Amino acid sequence: MKHVVTALILGCSISYVTAQTGTPQDSAKTLQEVEVRAYGQNRQLKEAGMAVSVITPAQLERYNNMSILPAINATPGVRMEERSPGSYRLNIRGSSLRSPFGVRNVKVYWNGIPFTDPGGSTYLNQFSFYNIRQVEIVRGPASSLYGAGTGGAVLLNSRTNDFKAGAEIGYGGGSFGMFNLNAQIRTGDSDRNNIFNYSRQSGDGYRDHTSFRRDMASWESQFKFNDRQSLQTSVLYGDLYYQTPGGLTKAEYLANPRGARPAAGMFPGADQANASIRQQTFLAGITHNYAFSEALENTTTVYGAFSMLKNPTFRNYEKRSEPHFGGRSVFTWRAAISDATRLTILAGAEAQRGFFNTKTFANNGGSPAALQTDDEINNWLYSVFAQAELQFKTGTTIQAGVSSNKSSISIQRLSSPDLPLQKRTYNNEWAPRVAVSQKLIPQLLLYASVSQGFSPPTSQEVLPSTTEINTSLNAEHGVNYEAGVKSNWFNNALYVEVNAFRYQLQEAIVQRRDGSGADYFENAGSTRQEGIESQARYLFVPNKPGFLSNVQLWASHTWYFFRYRNFKQLNTDLKGKDLPGVSPHTVAAGLDVNTKPGLYTNITFFYSDPVALNDANTDHAGSYQLTGARAGWRKAFNAHISFDLYAGVDNLFNTEYSLGNDVNAAGGRYFNTAPGVNYFGGLTLRYDW
Repeated sequence: MKHVVTALILGCSISYVTAQTGTPQDSAKTLQEVEVRAYGQNRQLKEAGMAVSVITPAQLERYNNMSILPAINATPGVRMEERSPGSYRLNIRGSSLRSPFGVRNVKVYWNGIPFTDPGGSTYLNQFSFYNIRQVEIVRGPASSLYGAGTGGAVLLNSRTNDFKAGAEIGYGGGSFGMFNLNAQIRTGDSDRNNIFNYSRQSGDGYRDHTSFRRDMASWESQFKFNDRQSLQTSVLYGDLYYQTPGGLTKAEYLANPRGARPAAGMFPGADQANASIRQQTFLAGITHNYAFSEALENTTTVYGAFSMLKNPTFRNYEKRSEPHFGGRSVFTWRAAISDATRLTILAGAEAQRGFFNTKTFANNGGSPAALQTDDEINNWLYSVFAQAELQFKTGTTIQAGVSSNKSSISIQRLSSPDLPLQKRTYNNEWAPRVAVSQKLIPQLLLYASVSQGFSPPTSQEVLPSTTEINTSLNAEHGVNYEAGVKSNWFNNALYVEVNAFRYQLQEAIVQRRDGSGADYFENAGSTRQEGIESQARYLFVPNKPGFLSNVQLWASHTWYFFRYRNFKQLNTDLKGKDLPGVSPHTVAAGLDVNTKPGLYTNITFFYSDPVALNDANTDHAGSYQLTGARAGWRKAFNAHISFDLYAGVDNLFNTEYSLGNDVNAAGGRYFNTAPGVNYFGGLTLRYDW
């Protein structure tokens, strides 16, 4: 308790101002008041008959303004990992079996633009903290409307609804050389406006060989031509560099958890190999909205993107060039069938095409040496979908949707002219979903759903770092059964949500590593994934004026029982074994205190159970607990000028743990040590015209 009090005193001068709204963000805006847009719901969280997490600016800024990771992990059913600064992984109701790095089997959109490329990979690490102001996470298969992805879908939004012209500059810093700068200019009005943003983030990292730098520039505009037509643009450019220290064995982890991977046998250490990632991404998208009538409207998005990645590793040097383009169009028709029934129909299509090139060289201390392989990779995918929703005045909502999906990948090895074209087409996958919800009383909603999802292998899984082409890898697919309850009481002061699911996954794609540490993938039979996710929140608002504005207690809990059902590795039967990388229990909780003078405090807590590190469950990572605090004071001098001064602490009790374990790592190199106790602070100045 003494440490908590010390941290609160340390951080007692913070203010909290949303990065893109004209008024200070108030944590009293509870989650159930936030609108859910997934599946075309467009209704409050407490009314949405589905398992969805909504992360608002208030939740994002409970922490250090450097990463969305802790806010993501505070929500049930979602796990974000960081192997080293800038190296993110994200999974929904699953493990990291498929993700040596990045995001796979989850479809991600940014401002309505497909951000997951046609090869199936998502460079979530390219975003800065300030490119994301709200996160909506669909838990469970979302293929009926969002294409390939057995895990779910993530809808990222960089804009908020309340626009005000002005300018803003923010600076943050902290332990281990952490530096964060953000500058923004907003011009125009609510109908026609532009937002220009630049951010720079860097740090030395907690471990050896973990320096990090990211520069991000973006331009967003919105033009409302009339009541029927509008146009939005989203353009970003990101330049990311980070060093990769490599996984440690248990002996190395215990001896020096902050060390980088040392040299071993014929393979150099992280420093000798200059192991790192240099990644540059450009994306430009345009979204057009047109209302043909009060009943019928269309939203169409087209985009183009280009990513370039250079990755010297312990065994080679990889260089990837990935131009791609695509689009998505959705028609929405709404009508009243009778006084008691409303019908909403969504129908549309999404398509993407990529022309990738991957070259692999010998690695000469971080520089490319002799060419090993040169591959041209062409991939494309399309999805056609439709969904109908009936809403009855009795409180019943029925939603049914289905999509038809097809994808293809072809690889031509230019460095081996005699090798024929390697090609695989994944035939039409039908992905249906049916959901029913019933409001028993105004405060209580019950829902249930059945959905099917699928996920073909990504380009990096068909052509992994072993450079062996594997077009025999099959798409994974499964069926999810789910039921839940949402309730709010005491005039929305208390919100409770609980849902249970059972997911049966076939042809699960799992990661393996060879003796050199290179990853490859194979289909692992079937899995059974069962769980219960819950969250609760109580908001206290004093009836009489006083020092306190509001006090909020919140907590979330995830319980998972994930097992292999039918999987043999060579002669070893793994039936009944825990899926590696999955924590049976995780708990997140916190306390938010806001006062009338503007002082506020956020105290956060996170707990994770031990996790299995390999398929045979012979090695485990231990449990851990994290405590953090952020406190502050927000102040608006007048209608135009406000500031935000903050400080806080993460991992207050200096817990030693690994965040982003490399499951099934060769030689037991599982561990990537996370930072110990660290401090942060910053200042944001804002001027509204």
